Amino acid sequence: MCGRYASTTTDKELRSIFHVEVVGDELRPSYNIAPTQQIRAVLERAPRDEPDAAPMKQIRTLTWGLVPSWSKEAKLGRLINARSESVTERPSFRAAASKRRCLLPADGYFEWEKRDGKKIPHFLHGDGVLAMAGLYELWRDRELSEDDPNAWLWTATILTRPATDALGRIHDRCPVVLPETFQEHWLDPTLTDKDDVQALLASVPDPVLQTYEVSTAVNSPRNNGPHLLEPVS
Repeated sequence: MCGRYASTTTDKELRSIFHVEVVGDELRPSYNIAPTQQIRAVLERAPRDEPDAAPMKQIRTLTWGLVPSWSKEAKLGRLINARSESVTERPSFRAAASKRRCLLPADGYFEWEKRDGKKIPHFLHGDGVLAMAGLYELWRDRELSEDDPNAWLWTATILTRPATDALGRIHDRCPVVLPETFQEHWLDPTLTDKDDVQALLASVPDPVLQTYEVSTAVNSPRNNGPHLLEPVS
């Protein structure tokens, strides 16, 4: 699973990398993003007040921990990951898999290796910003009027896959990381057939990442700062 990651790239840089419009205020850089916290996501959709308009590629703020649209209440933090192998079949994810896909930019992510009865944190990263495959949902708070800005809760989950090579040594699952050539297809709002979505996921190559051990200070989400990314000597 992926339960903690770092994202410090500015909106200006993300706009250049993903060629998107920026929606909402920029988030502060975080070196230790935890479930239920706010995250930046890249997605493609028409404006809510102009459903017939052309979809707009945008970056906006979501909350990590998907809440299905049919949920009776907003229970955050439970659905932080979704298995890519079954994402088009599970009730919590299948609607979003067909209609609401996104990219979650990350500097890298943390994973804990079980070693000698201990859990040793590692930081896994690539040569640049990672585009983790995600799904997003909109949950409507029926106790608020539709025009209330708090009436709609935007949430997201990270897709995972079996890990291989060095990644598998640390943990048996890893995020689905989309190479640049896959990102446009993943965001394409006309891709709605579940079999086509599953075929796209199955064709994503294994990520090529580097890993190193970091301090156990990352264990607490209260800790934040660049020191969390420093290798343990």
